[in-house]
Amino acid sequence: MKEYNVAIAGVTGAVGQVFLSILQQREFPVRNLCALASERSTGKKIRFKSEEIEVKELNEKSFKNVDIALFSAGASRSKKFAAFAVDSGAVVIDNSSAFRMEKNVPLVVPEVNPDEVFKHNGIIANPNCSTIIMAVAVKPIYDISRIRRIVVSTYQAVSGAGAKAIAELNNQTEHMICRGVDNVKNEVFPVRIAFNVIPHIDIFMENGYTKEEIKMNDETQKIFNDYSIKVSATTVRVPVFTSHSEAISIETVEKISAEQAKAALSAASGVILKDDIKNLLYPTPLDTSGRDEVYVGRIREDISISNGLCIWAVGDQLRKGAALNAIQIAELLIKR
Repeated sequence: MKEYNVAIAGVTGAVGQVFLSILQQREFPVRNLCALASERSTGKKIRFKSEEIEVKELNEKSFKNVDIALFSAGASRSKKFAAFAVDSGAVVIDNSSAFRMEKNVPLVVPEVNPDEVFKHNGIIANPNCSTIIMAVAVKPIYDISRIRRIVVSTYQAVSGAGAKAIAELNNQTEHMICRGVDNVKNEVFPVRIAFNVIPHIDIFMENGYTKEEIKMNDETQKIFNDYSIKVSATTVRVPVFTSHSEAISIETVEKISAEQAKAALSAASGVILKDDIKNLLYPTPLDTSGRDEVYVGRIREDISISNGLCIWAVGDQLRKGAALNAIQIAELLIKR
């Protein structure tokens, strides 16, 4: 099998670490791995397979002989350095928001629009984690009937905000259990996250939605190549370490029964149906943390509209919502 030189930009971050583990688990044919991060991480050692690899500073000259560059170093670094990777001959798969809505950049969820991968001009964008989880869950329904409207509320784990957010939840929880509710410090989130929920992810826009919520509309339309779909999202941060949950209400053009939806979802790639309310079986973050699939349950017909379904979807946002989706894109590229 042909092997490829792979670079990971942002290798020391939460998603970068998951990139490493998934490349190993899926036996991606890596010839050489180039580990890249900011200046403060230069010289650190990361382990890949049986090797210790020194982390190098991400700069304009980092991509010589690189075939595939996996970026998860933030939008500003992607905008600054992705073009250098492309000029060096690499295909960039970018996990940030930098290029998602650019017209000539494919925005890909392999279970939904895999053929878009091959329309790239050097850069392929990974969608937002919440959008990916929702897209995987609703695609089997969309294949039965086009979707008019989605109303979604997310319950997003703190790891979606990075390693410092994980530490903040851990530290606050420990503090409150051991020392009570006074003098609890918050730096990452605007208010305390431990034993709380925060209906605010990303910056607020003029229309009252947050940027995260607008992403779910815009990205869904682009992924499905259907700009008639309307998405109204409320994105919420919850005190969970890993895996995002989503309550999704779907209005379809044609009537779909709950049983039809269950049958389609049970047969869908990348989906695990866990829906047995008689035995209180439904997905939770504990089911999906460390798993590749999106779990779906609580499937029922919406009693408020004639052509409606309600579903509950949960997925590990560091894996399917980020690193795994990017590596699946790379797998499509090398198969071609």
